[in-house]
Amino acid sequence: MFIGEKVRLREYRREDVALKQSFVNDPEVVHGLIADIPYPLTLHEEEKWFEALSGTKDIYRFAIEALEDERFIGGCSINDVDWKNSVATIGIFIGDRNYRGKGYGTDAMRVLTEFIFQQMNINKIRLIVYSFNKSAIAMYERMGFKVEGILRQEIYRDGRYHDKIAMGLLREEYT
Repeated sequence: MFIGEKVRLREYRREDVALKQSFVNDPEVVHGLIADIPYPLTLHEEEKWFEALSGTKDIYRFAIEALEDERFIGGCSINDVDWKNSVATIGIFIGDRNYRGKGYGTDAMRVLTEFIFQQMNINKIRLIVYSFNKSAIAMYERMGFKVEGILRQEIYRDGRYHDKIAMGLLREEYT
């Protein structure tokens, strides 16, 4: 387990599965998390996802748990690692509405970033964020991430096309 000021990054547990399914079916979470057509996931699909966790290579998934009440509130992951070039691709979501906008996501990102730079010896962290997700963009920028490119009109959401923004953080830039 990896601990920050507000959160602990820990393994996913079987008892997290039903709550995670409700999180990933929350329209606010889906809106900012996936580019696919926002279609509800079944509990069976989420259980299959959980069962497959141990068989994934170079993917590291963490449950985010609030320290104050040990409640599972979201997840973050290292979705891809390019070991040769020392680059990791990440993602994060806070599923519990009561914990959004209160610094839990920022703290989880700090813990994940430290894990990547200090434990995995990675040089660069990259991510994709949608242009309409202003709060996430602001958080990434506060952490030192820089815009590296804009993929114009690559996501269709709510009747309009939006940009995907590629952001990156080098180990030497992280403070």
